[in-house]
Amino acid sequence: MSNQPQVTLAPLEPDDKEQFILDNQWAFKYGATEEFGVRDDHFEKDGEIISRDTIEQSINNGKAYRILLDGEKVGGVVVSIDKAFLRGELELLFVKPDVHSKGIGYAAWCLIEKMYPEIIVWETCTPYFEKRNIHFYVNKCGFHIVEFFTKHHPDPRVQQEEAGPEMDDDEMFRFQKVIRK
Repeated sequence: MSNQPQVTLAPLEPDDKEQFILDNQWAFKYGATEEFGVRDDHFEKDGEIISRDTIEQSINNGKAYRILLDGEKVGGVVVSIDKAFLRGELELLFVKPDVHSKGIGYAAWCLIEKMYPEIIVWETCTPYFEKRNIHFYVNKCGFHIVEFFTKHHPDPRVQQEEAGPEMDDDEMFRFQKVIRK
């Protein structure tokens, strides 16, 4: 038997949805606070980097999993799969801050790739200030930055009426990973 910590994924249970949302919000708020301090103004809605509505929409439209470390809930991931076009979108991926830098996020990502071997192109986005995420996606997971969204080049998938005025300063990197052509 190995003494190495074991990372696994388990489908999100309905009675864990609320804690999943809170854990996700805390992980992203922690990253923003680390970057900007307590005077951060990069919040989406209600003082959160990722609003409850955004997380719920991702969960409801995708496949949500809890990231487990030796059976303990330490994070989560949500993916959307388009089997017709063999594309996947990593909607959310988070690991609790107290277990950062232990390879948990990377192990979870590797499990997602194994769970969906038919997917040939993966995409995801992250805020411009999330240096840990940018490093993670580019240097660890093999994604490439393919687009940078700003108020001068908005994400075409987000309608300005939906985004509201608080999204005017939103800047995001879009990443893509081509598994095979």
